Amino acid sequence: MAQDKRQVDAITARDVDFAQWYTDVCRKAELIDYTSVKGMFIYRPYGYAIWENIQAELDRRFKATGHENVYLPVLLPESLLQKEKDHVEGFAPECAWVTVGGSEKLEDRLAIRPTSETLFCEHYASIIHSWRDLPKLYNQWCSVLRWEKTSRPFLRHREFLWQEGHTMHATAEEAREETMRMLNIYADFMENYLAMPVIRGRKTDKEKFKGAEETYTVECMMHDRKALQGGTSHYFGDGFAKAFDITFTGKDNQLHHPHQTSWGVSTRMIGGIIMTHGDDNGLVLPPHVAPVQAVVIPVAQHKPGVLDAAAALRDRLTAAGLRAKMDDSDNSPGWKFAEYEMKGVPLRVEIGPKDMEKEQCVIARRDTGEKVFVPLGALEETVKKLLGAVHDNMYAQAAKNLRDNTFDISSPEEAKAIAEGKGGFLRSKWCGDLACEMAMKEQAGVTSRCMPLAQSGTEGVCPVCGKKCTTDIYWGVAY
Repeated sequence: MAQDKRQVDAITARDVDFAQWYTDVCRKAELIDYTSVKGMFIYRPYGYAIWENIQAELDRRFKATGHENVYLPVLLPESLLQKEKDHVEGFAPECAWVTVGGSEKLEDRLAIRPTSETLFCEHYASIIHSWRDLPKLYNQWCSVLRWEKTSRPFLRHREFLWQEGHTMHATAEEAREETMRMLNIYADFMENYLAMPVIRGRKTDKEKFKGAEETYTVECMMHDRKALQGGTSHYFGDGFAKAFDITFTGKDNQLHHPHQTSWGVSTRMIGGIIMTHGDDNGLVLPPHVAPVQAVVIPVAQHKPGVLDAAAALRDRLTAAGLRAKMDDSDNSPGWKFAEYEMKGVPLRVEIGPKDMEKEQCVIARRDTGEKVFVPLGALEETVKKLLGAVHDNMYAQAAKNLRDNTFDISSPEEAKAIAEGKGGFLRSKWCGDLACEMAMKEQAGVTSRCMPLAQSGTEGVCPVCGKKCTTDIYWGVAY
């Protein structure tokens, strides 16, 4: 038993050192590994499988709304990046450059893709000519490179995986509808697939994406009560179209500039899953994205018929469309229990000689630890119901954390006391002045997270300047 327990003891308790706990889980659950290049990580099979499940579901949703996948080059010339002033200023500090090709110095240095707005605009300029060519609803699954000074698994990589949607529309109204449509897809996915409650809102002008007119976000609260920006959707207006001379002949036979959107989520969501749901024993994975939804453990597998009985359960679950596996290794049952608990597998199905005599199995939930005895004839139905119950409970627990740790504040001093103490989301009114937004950062150590789309409509006062105002805003310390 001492050997079985060591695996769990290797994980630092969350409330002792949350940062170390997070790193321990990433490593011990075999999600990720480090490389010899700072900020460049290896996605191990189990970690990459989570991303594949995220990607598959989002890709399905994107295609259901008419989007098509494309792939653009990883390199873009500096001259192209320079075409949109605000955009290049936002990304220049994070760009990595290729200056030599083979043995020849390049005349125009090439940026390794930090994002792809400029490449899409160059392409759109060559293929959009008429109103009949619109809308263009493109999405790209790829990696990008940003030369971050600090790195942390899943949360801040120099190279990370993501999807970036880039669309063009004939009118501002259509583009704005697209911006909100994609934000809502992200929010629905995070809540109903990842069991992560979100606040849907608009970023302030200070925090919006460089080159965008409006940036919308889904903000999530982690277990340590810090904020994580889960995904963003941007309305660009026609600024990029003008910079890249993208025009189309409208139905009125006049030339117009199309209106553009951009939206994206990344492997940062895996970090969000870990920090929202994990516990002192390791991962707790939402059933929809868990690489293994149910693991079958044969107990006393050396006895006649046990391995065959376990394999039959696995095969039945697989045939029912579930992601199931059986562990028939020579490790002890206790070791296996600890291993799959740490890896966050939602359900553990146990069967041994006594269970076989009673024509039953034992199913243990990862989220609560609760065990139930299940007749073999009810296996598939029970597992599906339990997976739904696991998701619902995980969402309820995360929603409670968000609800219990959102506080109304009336001054920077009050905000600072909460931020440096328990932490959480801080809600107030805001006059809209940049000076007050900066004062909250300087005096309270928090940044604006978003102005929620669901505004209360009530009047209050700005916590900094005291002016009467009606805009609700959330503040917090963010990853």
